[in-house]
Amino acid sequence: MKFRYLPFLAGLLLACSAQAKPHRAKPAPPPEPLGPRPAVVAFADELATAQGWDAPALREQLSQALDLPRVRQLILPAAVGTAKNWTAYRDRFIEPKRLDAGVAFWAEHEAALTRAESTYGVPAEVIVGIIGVETFYGRITGGFKVLDALATLAFDFPTEHPRAAERQAFFRNELAEFLKLCRENGLDAGDVRGSYAGALGWPQFMPGSWRQHAVDFDGDGRIDLIASPVDAIGSVANYLSEYGWKPGEATHYSVKLPADRRERARLLAPDIKPTFTAADLSAAGALPSEAARDHGGPMAVIELQNGPKKPTTVLLGTQNFWAVTRYNWSAYYALAVIELGQAVARARQAAKAQ
Repeated sequence: MKFRYLPFLAGLLLACSAQAKPHRAKPAPPPEPLGPRPAVVAFADELATAQGWDAPALREQLSQALDLPRVRQLILPAAVGTAKNWTAYRDRFIEPKRLDAGVAFWAEHEAALTRAESTYGVPAEVIVGIIGVETFYGRITGGFKVLDALATLAFDFPTEHPRAAERQAFFRNELAEFLKLCRENGLDAGDVRGSYAGALGWPQFMPGSWRQHAVDFDGDGRIDLIASPVDAIGSVANYLSEYGWKPGEATHYSVKLPADRRERARLLAPDIKPTFTAADLSAAGALPSEAARDHGGPMAVIELQNGPKKPTTVLLGTQNFWAVTRYNWSAYYALAVIELGQAVARARQAAKAQ
């Protein structure tokens, strides 16, 4: 027992020594090109044949793409045991600067937002919420070269990821979609920048989503999610519409979970997928709100953590909540989008009243 503080003292001495002579970590080695790996060559040849492109040129382009260690690090999920905190997550987005930017964005693009709501049935505040969460209204669209980021994830996806094979296949497909997108729109694939996962422009669409769901909403004859916020507005609304958004329906309701642990677990098991009717919930001992009891469709029972010690946040997600999660498969994300849009709408009304 008399030696119990020796490790502490040793650590203190090391810390003092480090303060006296700062240690400079070696800089990380620069990213290296992927090179003509067999997988790269096979991918290039298959895509070139399917699209009628020059195979040697595509092999060279992909072989010169950089393998980015930072991207491999960022794509990994949080460490097991990391406590989620809805309140902290929410506060990252619903804060004064983003609210001010949202009000300004709505004022500048009110006509486009109104037209998108009329055309697709998606409320302006939901569109404003998504663009605000995704890119801070165009301020943060990503600084990674998309070709390098997608090539890294397509050919050197971290094997320690719990869904490595599935995710690598996804990013190989997105790399192909990105190359098609660039050729269709006259973009230089080596210059386009976006997120570490390859998401693009104001709404952070993946290349495949751009090609499938984006629309020319400003009527200039081309779709440009990078430079046209109006195209972004229409494209977000079209995306949600095509994923089942129901005009006039609420996104979520309140509920009290049943006391029985087994019933709670059963109701929470489907996570964000709408599964239970109000009658199902009542039969299980849950107490849905009056508005939820009047809702005719299935709902998801969703529980958001608030750190290890605080009570959780519980809600019922409708089909419209589910539609928002198709943008990012997270209840935390969807509720942040919804609440940011609502907060911007309130701030907008308050500014008008002054």
